[in-house]
Amino acid sequence: MYVASQLVLENSNTTIIKQLAAYLVESRRTKELELIIRDVNFYLSEVGIVNATVTSAFDLTAETKKAIEQFIKKERNSSQVSIDTLIDPSVIGGVKISLSGYELDNTITHKLNVLKTRYKKA
Repeated sequence: MYVASQLVLENSNTTIIKQLAAYLVESRRTKELELIIRDVNFYLSEVGIVNATVTSAFDLTAETKKAIEQFIKKERNSSQVSIDTLIDPSVIGGVKISLSGYELDNTITHKLNVLKTRYKKA
């Protein structure tokens, strides 16, 4: 994918993104943006550059962010990790790590939902 390969080469990322946006607007394909972002993130993860979203109930400390970054580097065998954090009080506690094609949900809300589901089956 051209966009992802240019982002890896770091050839004026702003220019590449503006070109993509202009193309999508001109060709009236802006609804495809989420799919393109997913594909770009997948390609980047294949070459060792991972973009992760970490959701937690509270702001993460620098130590926690560093530990999550090291975890992702080890598990995904990546050289570069970029972390976006989201604060969502509804998760109650713990973290949810979302990567391209992968998700680790270790939140209290998720654990409670699993217990509730298991209890209903029993």
